[in-house]
Amino acid sequence: MNMEQCLAELGASAELLSERQRDELRRKGYTLLPGVIDAGWLTALRERFEELVAAEGAVAGLEVHQEDGARRLADLVNKGSVFDGVWSHPLLLAAVHWTIAAPFHLGSLNARDAKPGDGLQALHQDGKRDVPPPRYGCNSLWMLDDFTEENGCTRMVPGTYTSAHPADVLDDPKAPHPDEELITAPAGSVAVFNSYTWHGGTLNRTPGAHRRCLHCYFNPRHQEQQTDQRAYLRPDTAARLSPAQRYLLDLEDE
Repeated sequence: MNMEQCLAELGASAELLSERQRDELRRKGYTLLPGVIDAGWLTALRERFEELVAAEGAVAGLEVHQEDGARRLADLVNKGSVFDGVWSHPLLLAAVHWTIAAPFHLGSLNARDAKPGDGLQALHQDGKRDVPPPRYGCNSLWMLDDFTEENGCTRMVPGTYTSAHPADVLDDPKAPHPDEELITAPAGSVAVFNSYTWHGGTLNRTPGAHRRCLHCYFNPRHQEQQTDQRAYLRPDTAARLSPAQRYLLDLEDE
C-alpha cells in the first residue's frame, strides 16, 4: 500500500474539488466544503459527542488537550464507527492531498465545543514550529452546529501559512486582526485549511448555545502524529478497518 493506492481505494481525487476550492487552498490557505454531513449522520455525530462527554466526565479530552473554556474530546477514531466517515471522507482526503502534496497520515481526530461566554483563542498555527517554510499540514473543522459570528466561529487570516507563528510577531494574538475572516456556515459544513494558516476560535456570545466541532488533522508521514494511532488502537477498531484505512492511520510498517 502507498499513498496513491490508499487515495484511490478510498475514492479521493483532486477532481472532487472545484477550481475555486483548489484556488482558495492555494491562495488563502483554506476553503469551505458545504453540505458534507447529511441530516442523519449529523444527528448521530451530535448524539455520540454528548454520550462521550457524559461518559468521560473530568477526563474528556485528556489524551490530547483539555481547555477550561470548552468541552473537549480526543482519540475519536477509537470511540465509534460513526466517526469513520470523517477521517476517511474522499472529499476531505482530496483537499488534504492537494494541501500537503506529499504522503500523509491522520494526526488526530478531536472535538471542541466552546462554552457560552468563553472559547476565545489566540491566533495560532497547528503543527511543528521548527519546520522551515514552506510548511504543510492540513486541519479541518466539521461543524456539528451552525458557525455564526455570535457563537464563537473560527477566524482565519488568509495567506499566513508561510508566515512565522503569530505569537512571535503579534503584540496580542488574541486581539482582532485587521485581515481576519470569520468562517460562518451552517451545520454539516466542513472548513479545510493548511494547518499553518493563522486561526483561532472566537468568543461564544450566545447564552446556552452549542458550537460543537470535530477537528480532523493530517500531517506529513515523516512527522509524528498528535495521537499515536498504534498506541491507542483498540481491537474493535482494528477489526473494521480496510487496508487503505490502516495505511491512513499509519498502522503498518512501510
